[in-house]
Amino acid sequence: MKDKFYQYIQNLQDQITSKLEQIDGKAKFQEDLWERPEGGGGRTRVIENGAVFEKGGVNISGVHGKLPKSMQNYFNVGDVDFFACGLSLVLHPKNPMVPTVHANWRYFEMYDKESSSSPSGKLVGAWFGGGQDLTPYYLFDEDAKHFHQTCKTACDKHNPEFYPTYKKRCDEYFYNAHRNEGRGIGGLFFDYCKANEEMSMEDWYNFVTEVGDSFLEAYVPIVERRKDLPFTEAQRTWQEIRRGRYVEFNLVHDKGTLFGLKTNGRIESILMSLPPHVQWVYDHHPEPGSEEEKLIAVLQNPKDWT
Repeated sequence: MKDKFYQYIQNLQDQITSKLEQIDGKAKFQEDLWERPEGGGGRTRVIENGAVFEKGGVNISGVHGKLPKSMQNYFNVGDVDFFACGLSLVLHPKNPMVPTVHANWRYFEMYDKESSSSPSGKLVGAWFGGGQDLTPYYLFDEDAKHFHQTCKTACDKHNPEFYPTYKKRCDEYFYNAHRNEGRGIGGLFFDYCKANEEMSMEDWYNFVTEVGDSFLEAYVPIVERRKDLPFTEAQRTWQEIRRGRYVEFNLVHDKGTLFGLKTNGRIESILMSLPPHVQWVYDHHPEPGSEEEKLIAVLQNPKDWT
């Protein structure tokens, strides 16, 4: 399964970066191959200063080795080895009318070497996780509906309960509790998807790859609708203030960032999600009745977009 999924994310990375370069028309992804001293490595691709994308990364990694003590406590396990692979992407467009997007699809295994004569150890846990979510600066209802409907369509092919369940989890996870607001308007978030009576690991693979394959369909039409819209300096300032909230979430709450930092992950790849231009304005509040205030109202009270 780990080889099969790693092959899948390699191919998906190629598809996504190729399409995004085509949309941008100016910038190309810079590729960085790296190795992790403890085992494994990855392929980081970053785009910067494009016509459409100010900064973005579409990264894959496959890492393995001894699970660090801090993560043993987190997973409530003893001395085990692990394998983790995934594709993680974040895109920060230049135009504030185009939303930022984040997506991640991952697979994890743990092995108990003491209870097995196998050199790789006995498999004691395996699961999938991932999702995709949208962070607009200006709210266009048709964009929100399109993104969520694409997510729902992918989910419904596997289980009608998946979309409402994982949409709710997304709203709960991507939440800046210290600000009492969501990071964005959500999408899907699922984790610890393990084999059970209803779903084999092969079934979960089919579901996760279905969601991965839906990403371009969910995001690209929104970019193409909004990338050439005019915007003002004040709207750009609002975008940078909201990006500050994005940074706060990633550095304070995000489990993926935490896992990367605690397993000696590659710092440039982990922090590529941070936007290049950000503002923190003291005690900032949008004008009453403005488009900016309309966005905040939805971030504080998540909507059912489908």
